[in-house]
Amino acid sequence: MPKWKKAVLLCLCFALILPTFSFTARAEGHTAVSMPTVSAEGAVLLEGDSGARVYAKNADTRMPMASTTKIMTALVALESASPDTVISAPACAVGTEGSSIYLIEGEALTLEQLLYALMLESANDAAVAIAVGIAGSVEAFAELMNRKAEALGLTDTHFTNPHGLDDADHYTTPYELAVIARCAMQNDLLRTIASTRKTTIPHAGTDSVRLLVYHNKMLRLYDGCIGLKTGFTKQSGRCLVSAAERDGVVMIAVTLRAPNDWDDHKHLLDYGFARYTSVTLCETEAHRYALPIVGGKDTYVTLVNSEPLCVTLPVDHAPITQRIEARRFEFAAISAGEELGRVIYECDLDGDGNAEQIATVALRAAYAVERTEVKKSIWRRILEFFGF
Repeated sequence: MPKWKKAVLLCLCFALILPTFSFTARAEGHTAVSMPTVSAEGAVLLEGDSGARVYAKNADTRMPMASTTKIMTALVALESASPDTVISAPACAVGTEGSSIYLIEGEALTLEQLLYALMLESANDAAVAIAVGIAGSVEAFAELMNRKAEALGLTDTHFTNPHGLDDADHYTTPYELAVIARCAMQNDLLRTIASTRKTTIPHAGTDSVRLLVYHNKMLRLYDGCIGLKTGFTKQSGRCLVSAAERDGVVMIAVTLRAPNDWDDHKHLLDYGFARYTSVTLCETEAHRYALPIVGGKDTYVTLVNSEPLCVTLPVDHAPITQRIEARRFEFAAISAGEELGRVIYECDLDGDGNAEQIATVALRAAYAVERTEVKKSIWRRILEFFGF
C-alpha cells in the first residue's frame, strides 16, 4: 500500500478514537474535619497551589498589618535588584524606631544581607536602607509596593512605608496579605530566608558579625513550617503570616489582631492539611500517543509528556477526567520536542455538576520526522527543463 494511503488510513483511525479517550480517579478514605476556632479578628487560609480559600473570618476587612508588611518589602526588593547589590546605609535609616540591627551611616551591606536582617530580626532600619537604596526614598519605594499590589489585583491594600509602623493609610486584608505571601513563596531566595532560624551578617565592615535570630516560633512548633513573618504594634495587635508544606501540599495562613496567633495557625494549618491532598495526574512519559503525519518519512510520530504533573485537590474531590487536545494529523517536517498537543484534566470541584479545567500537560514529539521528497513526473521535468 502506498505511504500516502497509509497516512490517510491512520488519520481516519485517529479521528475516530481521539474524542473517546478518558480516565477517572477518585480519592478514598475521607473523614469529615471540623472548622477551626481562631482568636484572630481576621483570618484566612489559602491552598498554595490554586490559591483557593480554605477558611475565612473577616478575610476582606481592612486592618493594619505591622511588620508582615516586610513580606512585600522583600518581594519588591528582589524584583527590583540583584541580591548581591551593595547598599550603603543612609542617614535616615539610622535610629529608625522599633526593631533594629543598629546600622551605622555609610556601612555597606548586600541586599541579601539586609533581607536576612529584615525578615529574621524584623529590622526597621534595614527596611529603610533597602527602600532608599533601591528607590531613592521611602515614599518612592512605597509606590513600588503599591504598584506590585495593583499588579496582583489587590484593591484593599495600601502601603506608605516598607516596615509597617502605624499609619492610617497603611493597611491590607487577611486575604490580600495571603495573596502577597503566596507570591513571595514563589521566590526561592525569599522562601529560603523566611525559613532560616539563625545566621550572621557583617558588622560595619569590621571582623565582628551581627547574629540574626528568627523569633518565629512556628518554625519549631509546626512540622513542615516554611516561615514567613511575625508582626506587632499596639494598634495592629499580633499579626502572623505562616506557610507550611506536607506531602506536596502547601498551606498559607494569615491572622491579624490575634491574641493567640500560634495556636490559631496550628489549628488552621491542621485543618487545611486534613482537607487537601496532592494528586499525581501523570508521571513522565505516561502519555504516549501516535499522531498521523502527512508527507513525512514516517507515517506517524509518537507524542509524549516530558514532565510529571501533580495538583492539590480536596480529599473528597469528584472523579478526574482527561481528554486529548490535538490536531487530527500534522504535516512534515516535525522537530523533536515540538509541542503538538496537550492533555487537559478536568474535575467538578464545586459539586455543581460542571467540570472545570484543573491542569494541562504538553504533548511533544518524541523524535523528528523529516519531510519526504516528492518525485516529479516526466512532464514536470520537461517543463522545468524549458524554463516553465
